[in-house]
Amino acid sequence: MTDLQTAITKHNLELIRFSFCDQHGLLRGKTLVAKYAVAAMQSGVPMVGTLLLKDSSSRTAFPTFDANTFGALIARNPSLASFANAADVLMMPDASTFKVLPWASNTGWVQCQAHGTAGALLPFDSRGVLQAALAKLAKRGFKMRCGLEVEFHIYKIESSHLSPEQSAWPAPPPSVSMIHPGNNVLCEQWADMSDAPMRIVLQTAQALGLPIRSLEVELGPSQVEVVFDVQDALAAADSMVLFRNATKQALRRAGYHATFMCRPKFPNIVSSGWHLHQSLVDATTAANVFADNGLSKLGQHYLAGLLMHAKAMTPFAVPTLNGYARYQPNMMAPQRAIWGSGSRGAAFRVIEHQGAAATRIENRMGEPAANPYLYIASQIYAGLDGIERALKLPPADESPYAAGDGSDALPNSLASALAALNADPCLIDGFGADFVHYFTHIKQHEIARFEAAKAASQLDWEQREYFDLF
Repeated sequence: MTDLQTAITKHNLELIRFSFCDQHGLLRGKTLVAKYAVAAMQSGVPMVGTLLLKDSSSRTAFPTFDANTFGALIARNPSLASFANAADVLMMPDASTFKVLPWASNTGWVQCQAHGTAGALLPFDSRGVLQAALAKLAKRGFKMRCGLEVEFHIYKIESSHLSPEQSAWPAPPPSVSMIHPGNNVLCEQWADMSDAPMRIVLQTAQALGLPIRSLEVELGPSQVEVVFDVQDALAAADSMVLFRNATKQALRRAGYHATFMCRPKFPNIVSSGWHLHQSLVDATTAANVFADNGLSKLGQHYLAGLLMHAKAMTPFAVPTLNGYARYQPNMMAPQRAIWGSGSRGAAFRVIEHQGAAATRIENRMGEPAANPYLYIASQIYAGLDGIERALKLPPADESPYAAGDGSDALPNSLASALAALNADPCLIDGFGADFVHYFTHIKQHEIARFEAAKAASQLDWEQREYFDLF
């Protein structure tokens, strides 16, 4: 490809990373020497198909060589034949995503999607899942716009050296110290203490063209937040994937550890959330169709759909066992599928005080480890159901932690969230029954490993599983 060859020459690139976003929202891929990368932009890069079958520890959740177990799924979907016997699939690059990495010398990067060797996009490619949801939205004449508020933790690495005798799967997490003591939200002194790593975060994001609006010190010890400007939904999801990956790598090289694990296993920790702001715009005029002297009728129907399917959406918003510890009272995290106009304890908040163009719905359910393509796709399917059925929006509830009858309680575990998903015909139809089965099976594999661990091991299981990975 001429453009890549030009970039290779201009930036003196030696290596090009070809990466795809897996089912967990993590980037995986291969690094090619620059002279071989040009041809790969057209032909793709082969990779082992079982990468799409891994749980969060990178164990293969499906017995790939057992025809009776995985064969039925393949039989219903000829495009999945590439998975049989751990055969290759292809990473096909999207040239528009090409970047020069600011933290790795003479290195380029391009995002790919998983295709079968016959050329078709695989149904388990998570970026493709969101593209399919956006296509359904487009048929109704809408586009989606998203803004991101992402909380996470940054620590100073004290020791990450492990002897071969300490090798484990997953490996023990690094030993770390805090960059600020916490419990003093938005304190400028704490922000100044955090300036060195946060400057790396900002400069890395800006060099990649990511639209960062603000950097903030959050309440928890060593906790921070980054706020993104609004983008089209696919661009926002792409930004989230790249931001997490880039932040972790750039900070690691400078001696810091960033984790998007919701609740690291340290004393006095404060959980991290990912607040997803969303609105629909007219595909022709770009006018915000949620705005009409407050939330429009269409916006109300959309929000009613989010509320109706909130429980079933939860495993896409909170896909780890660890994330459910965030749902605690009076910590500005939701416990119930309710909405409010100002309440930061509700699952959904309507924001309309900044003018018609900025009218939007904020989903406060998510954890920062969520796969953004699946998280956003779940909003589209739920919201569209509300629009298509003209669902009536219930009254706002500004007392999010008041005792109720339990009917609107959000799932309090990954297992219960998966059960809600599998009982929701709308989301099963939207994502497809095979995708829901696939996603559920992988997450149940994760749950089974946790439950199989001895009680003493469970104390640090989540830290080993998520702290370094996410």
